Order: sequence, then structure tokens, then C-alpha cells
Amino acid sequence: MKNLNRRQWLRTAGLAAGAAAFIGPSAVAGVPSFSDYLRKIDGLDLPPGVIKLSSNENPYGPSEKARQAMVAAFDDACRYPFQERVDLTNKLAEKYGLSPDHILVTIGSTEGLKITALTYAIDGEIVTADPTFEAMLYYAEHFGAHIVRVPVKEDMTTDLNGLDRRISNNTNLVFLCNPNNPTGTIVNARELQQFCEATSRRTMLFSDEAYYDYITEPGYPSMVELVKKDYNVIVSKTFSKVYGLAGLRIGYLIARPDIIARLKERQVERTTVLSCHAASAALDEQDFYRFSLQKTNEAKKIIYDTLDELGLKYVPSHANFIFFETGREIDDFRQQMMDLGIRVGRPFPPFRKWCRVSTGTIEEVQQLRSALLKAFS
Repeated sequence: MKNLNRRQWLRTAGLAAGAAAFIGPSAVAGVPSFSDYLRKIDGLDLPPGVIKLSSNENPYGPSEKARQAMVAAFDDACRYPFQERVDLTNKLAEKYGLSPDHILVTIGSTEGLKITALTYAIDGEIVTADPTFEAMLYYAEHFGAHIVRVPVKEDMTTDLNGLDRRISNNTNLVFLCNPNNPTGTIVNARELQQFCEATSRRTMLFSDEAYYDYITEPGYPSMVELVKKDYNVIVSKTFSKVYGLAGLRIGYLIARPDIIARLKERQVERTTVLSCHAASAALDEQDFYRFSLQKTNEAKKIIYDTLDELGLKYVPSHANFIFFETGREIDDFRQQMMDLGIRVGRPFPPFRKWCRVSTGTIEEVQQLRSALLKAFS
């Protein structure tokens, strides 16, 4: 063992907890937590009476059928969820027309992001857009990965050509969040397909599709289609958004069976009986799915109309949030909105005069409208 360097040890053992001793003081107490990172810059405790529009949650879920499924499963909550995970995996495989070996159920999609980083990125680099969702990147950096950040284009879309130019022999993974968080943008469908096919011939491509359900462009492709063709592609999906199950922490990865087998080795725990039952019920319930999308679109229209009225620039969104320009430092603006009873999103450098705000219930968004009108009066 004394001849192994840090990265060799990590690659051999694949144990995140054991790596803490090698990383430095910031990780000695345990694996770095993205939640702790968010707490430092955002604050997760919500003061009484403040409306939370900062975490892109679905305020209408879980659906009634998902709740009923959880209640019905209470008697099995004393059991380990071995069969429930198998059943959900089989159901997801059927949904996508794949074998169960293509599916890995995870504790939210965030676990999928982290174990992918541990599997593919600790001895190399990740190329990604800037800004984008940081959970994988923050985690990977603590384990020695180098993050190559490519600024988004002027229209806030991901610069695929820029990403392509930065891929090198050291690139172990390209992380593509599409729709992107925090911008809410998608890339051109044809260009996306071409980029992902070409990139996956050079290195591993990770397609984070947490917000895929909100895309309004008809026939927009999921990179699951490339998984079916055996490309080096990992797709992450989640039940946290349109299905309204964020608090139950359940998501999944889709990839070629040999890739799934490698990722599975990095898992340290599994999700719960209740989560599996809720997710399974959610897959069956199309009425709530359509309701969630409808309410999100209604909420976005209210926000768009308000921003238009105020003359504020924003990015049309394919997600359940909107990114808009405040013209004010985000920390000052966030405090101003907190004083008006609304929590909006955290800073997303380098766009420190922009704000990401999530859709809430129609009533909550109406209160957001009132707060914005006061803030810019």
C-alpha cells in the first residue's frame, strides 16, 4: 500500500469515506456535503412566514396516489427494501425499453452525480458549462478532480463548441446539464445529438436530465436513445421535480450495463421502502404529471408578465424556475426579497446581478409578483 499514491488508492478502493484522510482538513470529518455547501451560501433554514422559491421544488407533490402508496407500505417499513428496489428497477426498465441492468436506482439524482464523479473523474478532469449545477463538481473537486468551466453563450445556452474545444486527453467526463440549472436553457436538438455522439466516442458523457419533463419543444431528444445504442453515456433522472418527491430522495441512472455495474460498486446505501413505493405510484399517475406541468407553466407566465412589466431581462425557461437580471448584487437582492417574505435562489457566479427564482403555487407566485413590484418600485 505504501507505494500507492492518493489517486491510485482511491481508484483501487473506491471508498469515499476512507478518502477523507487524504483530502485535507475540510473533509476529515466525512465526505464533503453539497447540502453543507448550500447552507453556507444560501441558508437552508426557512424563517416563519417566508415563501421558499429557491430550490426548484414542486410544491404540489407528492400526489395523492403516491401518498396512498406510502401509507399502504407502512407495514413493510420495518423491512429492508430489497424487493422494492428490484420492482422499481424493472418498472423503469420497461418504461424506457431497456433491460434492468441498464438502471441504477439512487438516493436522489445527486447520489448518481457523486458516484459518477468517484468512478470516472478523480484522476482527471471534468469539462462542463459555467454556470451549471454544482453537486457533482463540488464533490469531485474535493477528491482531486480538475474542473474545466466553459462560459455559457450570450443567450445563456451551453456552448457546445466551447466544450468540445476544451476536451483533452485528460478529460475523464463531460458533464452536461440540459435543461441547464440555473439558466433553464436547452441546446439545439440536432446539435445536442451530434455533440453527445461525438463526445461519447472520446470520453464519458453525463447528461443530467433532472428538468427534462419541463421541456416545451416537441420531440426533444433524451440521451437515453444513445444509451440504447451502447454509447459511453450516463443519463440521470429524478423523482424530485415534476413528480414532487424531493424529500423522499429517489432518482436513477441509465447507462450501458457494464457502466451501471461499475457505478453500483460506489454506492454506499440504498433508498427506502416508502420512496420506492411512492416513485412506482408516481410513474403510473399521469393526471398529476400533467397537472404539475400545467401549474408550472401558469406560474412561469405570471413571472414572465411581471418581469416584462418591470422591464427586466430574463431567459425563457425549460424548467420550473426562471433566471432573470436584477441589475443589483444578488446578495443584496436576496436580502431585499427576504424582507418582503420571499426566498429566491443562491448566487450563481459570474452572474452576480442575476437571480434564479423557482415556481411555487399560483398563490405563492402572486405574492412573488407583489414583492417584485415593491422591490423595483
